[in-house]
Amino acid sequence: MRLPLGLRLLGALRRRLGGSVAHLAPDAVPAAREAVLRLQHGPLGRAVIGPAPRDVTIIDARLPTAAVPEGLPVRVYRPAGSASPAPVVVNFHGGGFVQGDLDQSEWFCAHVAREGSVVVVSVDYRLAPEHTFPVPAQDCYDAVSALVADARAWGLDPARVAVMGDSAGGNLATVVCLMARDRRLDGVDAPAIAAQVLVYPGTEMVDVLPSERAIPVAPILSAGDIRGFHQLYLAGADGTHPYASPLRAELAGLPPALVQTAEHDPLRDHGERYVEALDAAGVPVRHTRYLGAAHGYVATATLTPRTSLQAVAEIAAFLRAM
Repeated sequence: MRLPLGLRLLGALRRRLGGSVAHLAPDAVPAAREAVLRLQHGPLGRAVIGPAPRDVTIIDARLPTAAVPEGLPVRVYRPAGSASPAPVVVNFHGGGFVQGDLDQSEWFCAHVAREGSVVVVSVDYRLAPEHTFPVPAQDCYDAVSALVADARAWGLDPARVAVMGDSAGGNLATVVCLMARDRRLDGVDAPAIAAQVLVYPGTEMVDVLPSERAIPVAPILSAGDIRGFHQLYLAGADGTHPYASPLRAELAGLPPALVQTAEHDPLRDHGERYVEALDAAGVPVRHTRYLGAAHGYVATATLTPRTSLQAVAEIAAFLRAM
């Protein structure tokens, strides 16, 4: 299916404004990231992302962890009439491990909270290149662990915890599941994660997968961007490590998964091969490829309302069964 006109125009505008920070030297990334955030927080960016529903309570807070005692910034989305203790979904935003923030995920998290009748806690993990692999992944794991350890104070049910993420956040979400499983196998206390939601996740950091060759240029993400982001994130670390490339991991024992991919996305095969690997490992998995969709549809709700709302509805149905 053909890409919507709005997405094609957004891609053209993005290229005209200078493209992605993925191709910059590490020391140039922080300033470029701030410029992207200023655009995202401006009228155009807010219009593309879309507004949060008014019947969801949104609170900013900090979540102390061992590595960040002053607390990682988090944003809590609580739907009207939610029970206490409530099921919780811990969200990790996309952005290639290098950019992105809580505002980027506002529409998505708020709608999942309302439609799924869950509390969503969105985590602002530390970013590369200032904090390279495995720091962002460890931040995400620590955030889940801290929430579960203090679940009563947050009004959350530690027996009903899911993780969720889009793009790089999808990678981080499933890596958190791997970390938790591995710690339990080693006899170490770890949070019990009941479900994982992976929206167009990246799962391989070394090999170039076929969809990257078939779709080298797309409105939000190009194949070259993928490689650039991976280099900034890894900074010379081993990209074959399963906590970097979960497609290479032993996947048995992971929680049930919902994986969404987009037709016009160079990351498409990352998600779809991961679905095959989860299934082969005996992990219950559901997969939907959204036709006519491109990477980033949960952050472009105004331009892609049908896809964005359909994706949220599917995620909500999956989470209600948690």
